[in-house]
Amino acid sequence: MYDVLIIGGGPGGYIAAERAGQAGLKVVLFEKNSLGGVCLNEGCIPSKALLNSSKLYSHAKDSSAFGVTSENVSFDQSKVVKRKKKVVRKLVAGIGQTMKSHDVELVYAPAQIESAADSFSVVADGKSYTGKHLIIATGSEAMLPPIEGVREHLGSTVLTNREILDLEEIPERLVVIGGGVIGLEMACYYHTIGSEVDVVEMLDHIAGNVDPEIGKRLQEVYEKQGMRFHLNAKVMSVSGGDVTFEKDGETHTVTADKILLSTGRRPVIEGFGLEKLGVAVERGAIIVNDKCETSVPGVYAVGDVVGGAMLAHVAYREGEVAVNNILNIEDRMTTAAIPSVIYTAPEVAWVGKTEQEMVTLGREVEVVELPMAFSGRYVAETERGNGICRLVLDAENNTLAGVHMMCQYASEIILACGVMIEEEMTLDEMKRIIFPHPTVGEIVREALFKI
Repeated sequence: MYDVLIIGGGPGGYIAAERAGQAGLKVVLFEKNSLGGVCLNEGCIPSKALLNSSKLYSHAKDSSAFGVTSENVSFDQSKVVKRKKKVVRKLVAGIGQTMKSHDVELVYAPAQIESAADSFSVVADGKSYTGKHLIIATGSEAMLPPIEGVREHLGSTVLTNREILDLEEIPERLVVIGGGVIGLEMACYYHTIGSEVDVVEMLDHIAGNVDPEIGKRLQEVYEKQGMRFHLNAKVMSVSGGDVTFEKDGETHTVTADKILLSTGRRPVIEGFGLEKLGVAVERGAIIVNDKCETSVPGVYAVGDVVGGAMLAHVAYREGEVAVNNILNIEDRMTTAAIPSVIYTAPEVAWVGKTEQEMVTLGREVEVVELPMAFSGRYVAETERGNGICRLVLDAENNTLAGVHMMCQYASEIILACGVMIEEEMTLDEMKRIIFPHPTVGEIVREALFKI
């Protein structure tokens, strides 16, 4: 009898297994593919390995303003992909070693839920496993929209996030369907290394729920560099390399060598016997409370399978919350300060609410916006940059409601802003924080003193 059965070895699943193992629980973790899930194998980590190479290439090509010149700079996509695979293998192996060090039993096989009564039964690779608690961490999968021709060309001309990361040749022309986080990062990467890029987006803006002003400025950065955006555009069909879309009542076609389909993800709730539990599901996602408990006692769900913010760091925290509650340690999931990042160049990062969201809630706000030129380090390291930092203050409570940034290192700076929001620090308390100098992060302090 196991204390915990965990289905899915992605961020939520393997962190839950690690924490449960650390606490001395008997744990078995089922993974049908590779530890690390989409994040490590097909998303967060491999894409950052690629993006780092493209940034190095961009700096090497044009650093003359900084007194550095170079000749015959080239980009070897096959070597970049090879290194990406090495990074992934290293990290996957590291997770496996961590599981071993905490006595987590690993079963590399599809898991099937068989029964649920006083305990739970899961069958994998012909063997039955029984446990007191069950954690579902089956993740998400790329959505395939009902666009004519997509399925016929999938894997050849049409690629998902999985295939685009393994391309060993740089497409001369790339069309990205979907201007969200994944689409923008890959558009940024391939544009930097030489592809002509068109982004076709159904909404009237890019970057999803990013602050509208920052999303607009990010788009302007890439338009100046030659990337093309088609907003308010509904894709009608894909034929070979042609993407046909409707915009303002007119039909347009753009042609590509490769097409990236980046239209969102959906929770994986089928194929492993979930229906045998009677767990409540809504809009294709498992319903959980703030303890990550499902409607069935003893069954928890974490990560993308519960919908909401499909982010690896959210899954990490949910895995910890689930295990703590199994251990009868009071812990609850909070979502007021979940940071989000787009790893383009420049980076975009945000945490908390936008001005528009606060106004919709009927809250009185005060907004301060500073150009990144107020940061000495930013000016020293950036040429012709147009970064921005926006702070949204809840004027009624005198606390920070949201921070929205576009600049290098934004992904690292946003953590401190999240802590300020999570701890509900007052304006006076935040002003007393000593920021290291010179840092790009000092822009937050500068903005605080402009309120």
